[in-house]
Amino acid sequence: MEAGRQVHCPRTWAIAFALAMTLSGCQSKGSVSEALDPAAIAVPAGQNGDVAAGPAQATQSLGTGSTKITMLLPLSAPGTEGQNGRKMLDAAKLAMTDIGNGLLTLTVEDTKGDSAQASKLAISAITTGSKVVIGPTELPAAQHIATLSGSKRPPVLALADNFAGGAGVYAVLLSEADSAAAGAAGLAAKGRKKFVLLVAEGSNASAVEKRVANSLSIYGATLAVTVPYSASDGGAKAVDEMGSLVDAPDAVIVASGDGSPSPILAALKSKGIPGKAISVVGTNRWLEHPMDPLFEGAYIATLDSRETGPIADRFRTTYNYPADVNVAYAYDMVALTAGVASAVGPDGFSKQVLENPNGFRGSTGLFRFRADGSSERSMPFYQIQKGALKLVAKSTSGF
Repeated sequence: MEAGRQVHCPRTWAIAFALAMTLSGCQSKGSVSEALDPAAIAVPAGQNGDVAAGPAQATQSLGTGSTKITMLLPLSAPGTEGQNGRKMLDAAKLAMTDIGNGLLTLTVEDTKGDSAQASKLAISAITTGSKVVIGPTELPAAQHIATLSGSKRPPVLALADNFAGGAGVYAVLLSEADSAAAGAAGLAAKGRKKFVLLVAEGSNASAVEKRVANSLSIYGATLAVTVPYSASDGGAKAVDEMGSLVDAPDAVIVASGDGSPSPILAALKSKGIPGKAISVVGTNRWLEHPMDPLFEGAYIATLDSRETGPIADRFRTTYNYPADVNVAYAYDMVALTAGVASAVGPDGFSKQVLENPNGFRGSTGLFRFRADGSSERSMPFYQIQKGALKLVAKSTSGF
């Protein structure tokens, strides 16, 4: 949907989340001990609050519906984290006004940006009857929750950045693996056949490789070689190794993880890449760093931070500031839970429903959740030209 486009029937739009799915039977109700194994409840040592947060905000309850949902946001955290948390709360309120008030009782808890507090609040929600937990935004807390076991644990829609996901703990935000896969798909759809992946060493490297390889196979292209690289040498060794392993690739994908891609792009440039025959594909993680002249010409699949689909105008009118992608993520998760509750009922949040391959369409476009907890998204495809993102295609995806 185009930014700023209004939808006149928000309730109908949100319920379409659920109608696109193959609906499953209701889940049986379980005891607290089934929701989470008692031995797993303790928060691990080392997760303590190291953020100077302000006074915690009081618990808020929105709506009167029969489906109990808990949302965990860093409302009193300092700086950008707290600002994003408060934006997400406004998004949740709008979604509840649009379609959730009669379907959900949404309890909003303040994590203060503290991972230990977020973990405790999540465990409390999981073991006291919440059908879904939306959040937390704190990465260590999301990772901890993904390690917990329980036969009747409700699904968690985690809002943490760079979270890989886990069984029943779904990564909502765009991941580098999905961005890399969609970017590769954008070029494969144009006829490129042979790809190389240069990926920063780390826990997410294998996930990036698998997603890219699967994406390319859909388009009849191949991932010829994957070369992990260490930031310690700027990637120069990996670039040299790549040259000895594969001849004349059509494109090189650079998944830089937490680090800046500039050093490895400099190493590639010394080899004449990108050039007329070889393109470079970046990821959303590049955009966490200042735009570098070395980025010029690279292709990137990422969400438009200004794109908030059908809620843009209503959000600005209601709150007197523009919606961003954080607003869209939060709105979509509340709308999703309301849509499922309407179509299936309070006990309908099964794996079959949430992991349906048809996915869901929300403010951030088409997305779906995988069994491993990761998400896949359709998103715009750009090329960096003169230090800015220029739209190449409105939508590309690696699935």
